[in-house]
Amino acid sequence: MMRHSDITKSELALQIKSGEITLAGNARLKIYGLLSCKSGKRMQLHIRVFFANEKEAIQSGYRPCGNCMSSSYIKWKSLVNKAPRHK
Repeated sequence: MMRHSDITKSELALQIKSGEITLAGNARLKIYGLLSCKSGKRMQLHIRVFFANEKEAIQSGYRPCGNCMSSSYIKWKSLVNKAPRHK
């Protein structure tokens, strides 16, 4: 995971072009999604983070975006609903 504030514009562009960065996330809400997501593009830079892949995002405790990653979100939601609830 890499914070947007820790990378320059040119470094970011290079890492996206090379495929080192494929997803963006909201550090406050713990949601990740596609770089092209309209919701993600409105995000404030100081809370934006980047991931190489879904595995990294999930291991960091993030969930899929319901807007741009609807099939992954539906799978995540069904797993959450099946999990035992703590009282």
